[in-house]
Amino acid sequence: MAENHEIHPVEVKLEDFFTKVLSAIGKATDDQIADLLRKNKETISVAESITGGLICARLTAIPGASDYFIGGIVSYHNRAKVMDVGVPASLISKHGPVSKEVAVAMAEGVRKRMLSSIGLAATGAAGPKPLPPAPVGMTFIAVSSEKGSEWKELRLQGTRKEIREKATQAALGLLWLHMGGEAIVNNLEQGK
Repeated sequence: MAENHEIHPVEVKLEDFFTKVLSAIGKATDDQIADLLRKNKETISVAESITGGLICARLTAIPGASDYFIGGIVSYHNRAKVMDVGVPASLISKHGPVSKEVAVAMAEGVRKRMLSSIGLAATGAAGPKPLPPAPVGMTFIAVSSEKGSEWKELRLQGTRKEIREKATQAALGLLWLHMGGEAIVNNLEQGK
């Protein structure tokens, strides 16, 4: 599956991300994400580090998830990021495993390796110890599709469990925005 264009990662502005995702709480559900994937005839694969499989669990909790879910890789160790997902080792050496560069490479790598239309990734430091130079709570999420790649840096707080759950929710929120979920909610609110 050859692509004729180069993908340039785009940062989603923090204020836009939180305004849109927070306004969607109570509106965007896992069911709605599944419906968007089906409606758009999209397939998804996931590369997870900080979330350790939580994103895959949420995406596959919906009956009929095999319509859109291709698979996931828990690339917790750097070796798995390189060997299983295809992240260049030099990227990890230069930027560290908790970085926008590695998050984007994970999303792009899993999408290419699993031949899905969308790749979603999360990497970060859940604690209780930092992952130098990343402090506890620093998280990067990324999504990749033919539309391009987007990423977001988050500074999450809470227990290890809470940070992992927030990272999962944020990744699914970024996916929802990338697929146009916000426009659907706006249309519903305006009666379209």
